[in-house]
Amino acid sequence: MKQSKAVLCASPLTIDKASIFFLLLLLYSHFASTVMAHDDGAFFALTGRDFSQSRLFKEHGINIDGWLSMGGTYLTRNPDNHSNAPITFNDRSGELQVNQLNMYLEKPVDMESKHWNFGGRVDLMFGTDSRFTQATGLDNRWISDKDLRFYDLALPQSYLEIFAPFGNGLSAKIGHFYTILGEEVVTAPNNFFYSHAYTMQYGEPFTHTGALFSYALNENFTLNAGSVAGWDNFDENLANWNFLGGMSWTNDEATSAVSWSVISGDTDDVQAANRTVSSLVISHSFTDKLQYVLQHDFGFQEQAAATGQDAFWYGINQYLIYDITDSISAGLRGEWFRDANGTRVIADNPGHYFALTAGVNWKPKGWLTLRPEVRYDWADAKINPYINQSKDHQLQFAMDMVIEF
Repeated sequence: MKQSKAVLCASPLTIDKASIFFLLLLLYSHFASTVMAHDDGAFFALTGRDFSQSRLFKEHGINIDGWLSMGGTYLTRNPDNHSNAPITFNDRSGELQVNQLNMYLEKPVDMESKHWNFGGRVDLMFGTDSRFTQATGLDNRWISDKDLRFYDLALPQSYLEIFAPFGNGLSAKIGHFYTILGEEVVTAPNNFFYSHAYTMQYGEPFTHTGALFSYALNENFTLNAGSVAGWDNFDENLANWNFLGGMSWTNDEATSAVSWSVISGDTDDVQAANRTVSSLVISHSFTDKLQYVLQHDFGFQEQAAATGQDAFWYGINQYLIYDITDSISAGLRGEWFRDANGTRVIADNPGHYFALTAGVNWKPKGWLTLRPEVRYDWADAKINPYINQSKDHQLQFAMDMVIEF
């Protein structure tokens, strides 16, 4: 979990209630008139070139790719400072945000091979989301807050991957990588909604540094186990390693899946203060078009409350997604997050946080996704958390586009 780096310096770009969506539509129409005849990625549609198909990369099985995610959010009670706190990621109201300009270089390992093979991946992200994905001692000092205000640079993944042909095949990630906890992820193309659930924002880590091993017991069960340097950390408390692991199951028809993940260990190497989070994700496809997902998280940390007591947080997320056509899907998300001791969302402000989100994904081309949504948040907390801590509820409209290169 990261705190928002809201620094006041250069004047923000502010736009009225309709301008966010108008600007997005203008950008979309420009791309549409130029590249809608292509379905091979935006870069190929514009230039006719695919770097991954160059001789050098193709010979070595290397992919170079990325995406651009940009959008806007508008609160019906838009505060003067344009803050959407405590919502993170799309954390600005009435401002256009370039959330993620992400490029990656990847060499996947061959999981079917009978021989040892090596791969890896490196991601570099620029945008307003980068502030929330940085690791202490790695990329959190690259750009000063005073230089680019809410924009920053992050290296959320940089790891070596090894495949060993033992049994059904053992793979290992060694380096810096995204967490395995939860349903929602940092990478924009892999989420249905533009905004994020409280559990993802405040209840789970984003990245780890260490090693994670995966072994397929059979075609249905996979085990994960490893050791990492805590949460969103690269070089602090390196004598204090946490366990990261879990198990996943998928049925033969690939219509049902269960994943359970846990991270547990001390928060620093000075005193023994354990922090543990468990995340259970269950998904089921009722039909070819209708999918349901349930997530439950439970976390605790010793001596984390202001009184010195142990702190607890937990929550439930539910998702229902229906494919209307091959290019249009509709989704609902309902969530409840309990910050029992005021240690996760707002310091010393224990409370219940609720949100309902309805959204649509429209993919006019394989490389372009438009994600409009409406979200209503409310809370039962000691201090009102919304609209500069003046309200116990808020309504927001948001939309972004994800362009995959």
